[in-house]
Amino acid sequence: MKCILAAATLILGLQAAAAEPAGFRSVTIPAEHHGRKMSGALWYPSAGGGQATSYGENGVFFGTAVLEGARMAEGPLPVILASHGLGGNIGVLSWLTAGLAEAGALVISVNHPNSTTRDFNLQEGLKHWTRTQDLRAALDWLAARPRLAVRADFSRVYAVGFSAGGWTALALGGLRADFQGYAAHCETAPASPWHCADLTRRGVDLAAYSVANWDAGRKDDRIRAVAAIDPALTYGLGRTHAHDLVERVLLIGLGDAESRLPATDFSATGSGFGSLVPGAEIETMAPASHFSALLPCKPKGSTILAAEGDDPVCDDPPGTDRAALHKRIVDRIAVFLRL
Repeated sequence: MKCILAAATLILGLQAAAAEPAGFRSVTIPAEHHGRKMSGALWYPSAGGGQATSYGENGVFFGTAVLEGARMAEGPLPVILASHGLGGNIGVLSWLTAGLAEAGALVISVNHPNSTTRDFNLQEGLKHWTRTQDLRAALDWLAARPRLAVRADFSRVYAVGFSAGGWTALALGGLRADFQGYAAHCETAPASPWHCADLTRRGVDLAAYSVANWDAGRKDDRIRAVAAIDPALTYGLGRTHAHDLVERVLLIGLGDAESRLPATDFSATGSGFGSLVPGAEIETMAPASHFSALLPCKPKGSTILAAEGDDPVCDDPPGTDRAALHKRIVDRIAVFLRL
């Protein structure tokens, strides 16, 4: 009986710990390659204290429960670099960063300069290599702060991202881009409201980019594994581009054949990128669409976005449960990274 009671107490204790929201701190990180600083955030297992808040909440989205300023759990904690999509921000992906922190990781995310909701310049933001520099700078910043670094396990550093952030994570893991292949894809891509057509509408000049910068390897040898959700920029690649990619890769695709976003479809009917990484773990989650990876929407979210002429990011396929999808993604990545 004592064993049973002890086991029950342990289970209840674990459940209580799992229910504790992640700790959160806003940080500012120097980004010399941009000539300015970046706003960012630390997400971590809480050891108590802090102010309960709903991070990322606004008129469109429900936020993520966090404990701002909470004490950080004792380390060493695995480190995750997290990257949002083009035009996104650390708030809309907070369900992921907070969820992975609750699972036991120290997560760093930044608002990528030039490709964030209120700091958006598509011509500059499409310089994907600067995003890898952003996260490299964030990791260096963490390592240079003894009080934080002592809590971090730098032998377990991972990269996670969504959409363009998925590419950022893969590039840090060793995937290389191909400018000619990308440009050729955009020349033949069918008209759609996404990506290549959007570049034309916004006046992006592909000829203005440095091919050397676009194609250069951006691998950071500190990265041990990568998880990419609906990664962008995977068209026009061959097997050689993935030659230096870390062995442990998880690719999560959102939506079925009818609801996949063509620009981030890495299946055989899309870019075919998934076949270039035969050792990758690949999982498709449906019902869902690309924007189902953003925070859950409030009832009037779609109406507000329509009135502002914004993308229909609140319009999910029938049967989609964003909260359940988010939990499934967090759990899958946590298992993959052995948190």
